[in-house]
Order: sequence, then structure tokens, then C-alpha cells
Amino acid sequence: MAQDDRFDDLIESLAGFHRSWLIYLGLELGLFAALREAGERGLASSELATVTATHQPAIDVWAWAADAHRLTVLEDGRLTVEPAIATVLLDDDRADFLGGQFVHAVVASMDWGGMLDFFRTGVPTGSRPDRYRVAIERLTRQDIAVFFQEALAALPQLVVALAAGGRVVDVHCGGGRWLVAMARRFPNLDLVGVEFEADSVARARATVASAGLEDRIDIRQARATEPGDPGEFDLAYFQYALHQLADAPQVLRAAWAALRPGGSLVVLDWPLPSGPDEFRSRHGELIAGVHLDEVYQGTALATRDQFGAWFADAGLPAPTGIDLPSGAALFVLERPA
Repeated sequence: MAQDDRFDDLIESLAGFHRSWLIYLGLELGLFAALREAGERGLASSELATVTATHQPAIDVWAWAADAHRLTVLEDGRLTVEPAIATVLLDDDRADFLGGQFVHAVVASMDWGGMLDFFRTGVPTGSRPDRYRVAIERLTRQDIAVFFQEALAALPQLVVALAAGGRVVDVHCGGGRWLVAMARRFPNLDLVGVEFEADSVARARATVASAGLEDRIDIRQARATEPGDPGEFDLAYFQYALHQLADAPQVLRAAWAALRPGGSLVVLDWPLPSGPDEFRSRHGELIAGVHLDEVYQGTALATRDQFGAWFADAGLPAPTGIDLPSGAALFVLERPA
């Protein structure tokens, strides 16, 4: 690639940093939501500031910058957002939802002040603030959509089993949103969420209560190695969780023991690319950035082979691996009936 092309490429990356912050502000302050609500007529910056209870001079700057980055259109003093951009950034029930990706990227970078020391010493950062786990929950809303739109389509027999009823455990359940979605989609299920972070437990219980599902969803504060009693569940599920746990084989063994005969163990995660060509893609770029943050905090994303090795180290049969259209992957294992 010629030097001029390299320059243009790097300039685009630098602009991407500012674009990410503009998107983050637009999401967290409700600016994109207000503009979508306004429709084709749009809003003047003064109106946008009033609707979102924000500071107009700051909104003036955001409006100009968002237009420069082609996130919005500023014309005749009024700001609008294209429906396609609003959909990708706001609609968290879609597999192509990216709003959570932007929130996670910006919030994660707030903790990167010690990144230079980490590279020099190899000592990861300490515990992350509560805002980080909130951002992770925003990120994994995309995973919920991937599960319902892609994973269930790949597992028709599981859909039949879940429709019939049973008990399900979500290990390291975070804020509990997957559990609420499952309860609504499969009304015959009883569900348990296991979570060890106290702030996530509180958010999960609040989410379940606000959905009016306390009679069907039980949030337990416990370690991932304590998912439940032997033979308690028909499905044990890990969503973007297994790679973050200190002893993945031990966690898998515990989940397997908690399954009834005929039950299923399902892992949904975003594996690391398997080679350079897979990394040299837009998806590879995103995964590389997330992996950098994971390593900084002392965890790490894993390759497909690593997931398989964790099952083997747990003394379990090899799972079935299924690559999904979004780039996520499933690892599925059924306990003999």
C-alpha cells in the first residue's frame, strides 16, 4: 500500500476514535433516540438540548461534530438521524445491534490509564468499576439477539425441548436480561441466574422484578462452580462468560453435573480468529480490540481450539461447534438420556 493510502487509512482510524465518543455521548444522553423520535423534521440544537436536559453550547458542538462524522445530518439549523443509523445504534433486539459495542469500547478505555505499565510489567489491572459491568451488559444485548435469531435457528431440537418446559440455569448471568427474554419466549420454563458480582446480582434482581417475573426467575449469588444441585437443570447456558472465568474446566464439570439426563450444555461466545487472514477483517479488528481489554484485566478471549480443550480438560466429550453468521460461535453438548 502506498504511503498516501496508509496515511488516509490511519487518519480514518484516528477519526474513528472521535466518532466512537460522539456515538457514546449520543447514546448515553439520549440524543439519537430524541432525533429518531423527531423524525424527518428533526430538531434544532436548542430543542435537542431541551428534550434531553443537556447543555446547549455542548450540544451545538456535538451537532456539528456528528454531522462531520456522518452520524447525523445538520441542515438549515436542524439535525436529523438516518433511520438505518438509528436502527444499528439503538435497536438492541437485533443481531446487528452495535450500540453496546460502542458503549463498551468507550467505557473500557476509561480504565486504560495503566495500560503502559501493564505492557511493561505484565501485571493486569485490578477489579473493574461497576460502570464496566454495566457496559458489558449493554454489549451482550447483541448476544441475546444472536441467541434468539441465530443460535435457536441452528438448534431446532433445543427449541422443541424448551417449549415443553423445564429448568434452565444461566451461569455468570450478569444483569439477567437473557433470563427475562427466555421467560417471555418460553412461558413453560423456570429459570435460575447464577452471579458472583454483588452489583450485577442487584441489577439482575431489579430487572427480573421490573419484568414481573420473580415467580419464574431466581437470581442466586454464588460462584460459577456452584450452579445448582446435581441433575437440577435441563439446560446450562454460558453467554460471553466461560472465557472470563478463572477455571473454565471446573466450571464446565459443575454445569455438566447439574444437568439432568438428556439435558444440554450450551456456550455462546465470540472466539478469537484462528489465523491472520481471519484477523484481517472488520470483525477481526473489533475482536482484537475487545481481546486487548480482556488481557489488560487478566482474562482473555479464546480460540475455538481452546474452548474444545476446556471441555477435554473437564473430562467431557467434545462439543459440537457451530459458527454463526454474526461471527459468534456455539459449543453444544448433550448429556445422554
